[in-house]
Amino acid sequence: MKRKFILASVMLIAFAITACGSTKPTASTLVPQLPTVIGTAVMPITGLGTETPTAPSVVSVSQNNSLGPILVDEKGMTLYMYTMDNPNSSSCYNSCASIWLPFLTDGTPTAGSGVQAKLLGTTMRTDGSMQVSYNGHPLYYFAKDTVPGDTTGENVQNVWFVVTPAGDQR
Repeated sequence: MKRKFILASVMLIAFAITACGSTKPTASTLVPQLPTVIGTAVMPITGLGTETPTAPSVVSVSQNNSLGPILVDEKGMTLYMYTMDNPNSSSCYNSCASIWLPFLTDGTPTAGSGVQAKLLGTTMRTDGSMQVSYNGHPLYYFAKDTVPGDTTGENVQNVWFVVTPAGDQR
């Protein structure tokens, strides 16, 4: 447990240093070199490891006190978009995907409350896994969000944003 706490602290410090050092960020400069963690709500801060989805993912809308309505997963974890991605194509891999975890699905994602089903889709990642997309934006979790309702990834380096029910950045 102590080792995980130390590793998590090092990750956060490295991320803070990396986040402050670039004027024109790219996927590789947005995060430090860390082990790749991919999952459907597995956050490196609370549990290092790899997890794959076992069922279709659900996207819903939640009302955030400061940001208004935003997209979340079935557990209430905030979903983000990366403005450097191309439509329906993720550019966040390796160290980037260690901090910005792709929101994966095993099957067709389900539109929950407030979500426009016609905007919901998937995109294939280079490893063959399926990432949920919304309005053409691949969706991600942010590793510093540890409980439902956290939105600490909003506007990180002016390229990561929560997603509105219309499928746009906040």
